[in-house]
Amino acid sequence: MPCGATQDRRVMVKRSDRMWSAGEGNRKPLQYSCLENPMNSVKRQNDRTLKDELPRSVGAQYATGEEWRNNSRKNEGMEPKQKQHPVVNGTGDGSRVQCCEEQYCIGTWNVRPMNQGKLKVVKQEMTRMNKNILRLSELRWTGMGEFKSDEHYIYYCGQESLRRNEVAIIVNKIVQNAVLGCNLKNDRMISVHFQGKPFNMVIQVYAPTSNTEEAEVEQFYEDLQDLLELTPKKDVLFIIGDWNAKVGSQETPGVTDKFGLGIQNEAGQRLIEFCQENALVIANTLFQQHKRRLYTWTSPDGQHQNQIDYILCSQRWRSSIQSAKTRLGADCGSDHELLIAKFRLKLKKVEK
Repeated sequence: MPCGATQDRRVMVKRSDRMWSAGEGNRKPLQYSCLENPMNSVKRQNDRTLKDELPRSVGAQYATGEEWRNNSRKNEGMEPKQKQHPVVNGTGDGSRVQCCEEQYCIGTWNVRPMNQGKLKVVKQEMTRMNKNILRLSELRWTGMGEFKSDEHYIYYCGQESLRRNEVAIIVNKIVQNAVLGCNLKNDRMISVHFQGKPFNMVIQVYAPTSNTEEAEVEQFYEDLQDLLELTPKKDVLFIIGDWNAKVGSQETPGVTDKFGLGIQNEAGQRLIEFCQENALVIANTLFQQHKRRLYTWTSPDGQHQNQIDYILCSQRWRSSIQSAKTRLGADCGSDHELLIAKFRLKLKKVEK
C-alpha cells in the first residue's frame, strides 16, 4: 500500500507537521480533517525524477506550512474586487443565488508527458493568461504528493511504479490561500476543496480512451460518482478533464447547448448520461464561437480535430460561467489544445 494511503484508497497530503485527508465516506458530505500525528513525506521514485527533470529552483520540495503562511500574509485579499454580478439559478426560475465579486480562470491541458521544459511552459502560460487553476493529465510521473514550484502549487497522483496516466492540479498562490485540502483519489482523478461562498470543489479527471475495456470505463465512472456523493449539494462543482468522448453539436436540454463540435459517439452518450444523473452542464458547448475555439485535440497528421476535453459545472451555477474556449498559441508539444473557462465566484482566504 502506498505511503500516505489508507486501505480504502484515501490519500493524505502533507502540509507542515499535519496531514490533510478526505474524511470518512459512508456517503456523508466530504470533509477534510487534520490528523495531528505527522507522517513521513510521501517518497516515490519520481522524487529523483523531479529533481532531475524540473528546474533547479523547483526541486522536489513539498510545500511547508511556513511557506504557505508567509504567502498568505502577502495576499490578504484574494484579488482586486470587481463590480458585482448577480448569479441566477440555472434552473431558470430567476432567483438570485449569490453575488460573485471576483473572476477566476480554470483550465485543462493534456501535456503528454510532463518534463522540465513543459512545466516551465505551463507555468508561463498560467501567468501570462492569469489562470488560477489548471488541470493536467498524462504527466507520466509516479507516486503522489504536493510540492511548490515558484509561485505555483502542484498536487499530483499516479501509480506507485508504472508511468501511466497521472493527473495533477496546479494552482497559483492567489487561490492556494483558499485551499482547504485535497483528495488524491487515484491516477485518474484528484479533487481540491476551496473555501468560498458557498464552498467550491474542483475534481480533475482523465477518462479511459475509447479502446479501453468496458469494465475499466465503468470503474472510472463509479469512482467519480463516489467522489460526487461525498460532495455537499451546496458546493459549486467543477469537473474538468480529458474525457476521450464526443458529445456532438446536438442540444441536450440541461446538459449541452447546440454549440458543441462533431457527431456524438458512445463515450459522449455515457458522459451526457452522467451529467443528467448529477445535474451537470458542459460549459464549452454553451457559447457560439468559431470551430477553432471548440476543438481540443488534433490528429498527428493535422487532418482531423475533435472536441474531447470538457469543463463540467453544476447546473445551478451555470450562469457563473463567463466563457469557455480553447486557447490557441499555447504550445507544450501536445496534440491537445489548452481549454479554459472564466467564471465568477467568491473565494475566501483560509485563516491559519
